[in-house]
Amino acid sequence: MEDDSDLEQSSWANLPDVCLRHVFHWLDDKDRSQAALVCKKWNQAMYSGSLWRTRTITFNGQPSRAHAFEFETALWYVKKFGKYLEHLEIKLLHPYSTVFTRKFQVSMRSLLSHLGKCNCRLVSLSIKHLELDRLVWKNIVRAQFIKNLGTFLKRMSKQLNYLNLKGARVTLEEGCELLNSLSCLTNKSFISELNIEDFFSLHLPVYSSTLFHHTVSKFHSLVILTFNYNCVSDELLDNLCKNSAHSLCTLNIKCHIHDPHGQVVWGMSWANLAKRAPKLNVNFYFERVMKHDHLARILLVEIPVRSISLRSCYFRDPDWMMRPTLTNILPAYWHVLQKLTLEVNNDNELLDDELLQLILSCRKLFFLKVWAFLSVTFVERLLHNRAERKCFLTTIKVRIYTSRQETSEEEQLLHTIYKKFKNLIDSELNYFVITYPLV
Repeated sequence: MEDDSDLEQSSWANLPDVCLRHVFHWLDDKDRSQAALVCKKWNQAMYSGSLWRTRTITFNGQPSRAHAFEFETALWYVKKFGKYLEHLEIKLLHPYSTVFTRKFQVSMRSLLSHLGKCNCRLVSLSIKHLELDRLVWKNIVRAQFIKNLGTFLKRMSKQLNYLNLKGARVTLEEGCELLNSLSCLTNKSFISELNIEDFFSLHLPVYSSTLFHHTVSKFHSLVILTFNYNCVSDELLDNLCKNSAHSLCTLNIKCHIHDPHGQVVWGMSWANLAKRAPKLNVNFYFERVMKHDHLARILLVEIPVRSISLRSCYFRDPDWMMRPTLTNILPAYWHVLQKLTLEVNNDNELLDDELLQLILSCRKLFFLKVWAFLSVTFVERLLHNRAERKCFLTTIKVRIYTSRQETSEEEQLLHTIYKKFKNLIDSELNYFVITYPLV
């Protein structure tokens, strides 16, 4: 028995370094610390740089000892092993008071200062949903945080490849100052992926700002850019055409009802960008922007649209008529559209025939997600056309709204349809269809 125990300990002690690092990779911080006490070799494994390349730190505004301990531990480990860090994500959850945001600002100042001195590997930084326009941010705390973040971005500007500041909600001047930090050393930024969705405060007409245009002109190797439609202008597209056409692959554009989106953008500007950036795909995400004339002004035929998402978020407006959009606007993308998401409250109009015709006309469409008032027979007709290879969908996700609380009859019909097309669904489709009372 004693020999067996010695043999077991010996086998663990002689575990190859690569295997030992793999074991440590799956342990949390607490378990890693305890494992590091086993022997000298395991302690050395604890200091393997590969274990500390990616970290997430969560600042949780909901007071609890567990959250506080988790945060303090994560912060301590990042400071201790910060020199190995390559990917850092900061999460700010439920900021409930000025005291909490002040604590967050002080902690971030210390963390960013430490990383700025010891780290030369960081390529990815994500700090999402700061919502700096909320009242829980006092002006002096907000200004100090932005200053500290700007200083850190300057230090990291030559090595950062990815920056995500989604939901920061800053003023135009503050936002441009932060973005300019990425190019202050060379007057150019070579960051490849930038997410500034909801980066600026609501209601700002960023598209008319010469300061923003000048800031964007410094980005010279963008591959993926995520932003709001209130930033789009002929000048922005011209800057992308001049400086990032050789690398640009994806534009993700969100258009929210509370953001200005009435600006005129010429189709020629989009056409020039599409010509100079042949790999470009554009993804549109509309939230409560459903009026046909608004969509027609935005969705120009010259845009190489890959996906479109139209969401009413359960809201209903008698001026929102989807039929003209389905029949007049979206068919223009029959040769490029690959993903379509519709979440609409259309109890005032039937869309079965128009939607099916659109799907059949789009030769590259493989993803469909629809939440709408539809008849159950729509699903059967769609699957019938898919079985005959008249469309090429691989994902079908449908939530059929009903105005009745009782949906057993519709569910039974859906079950019958599933059995009829079971072989097709099980072998070729990612399929999810349900009924949903919307009363």
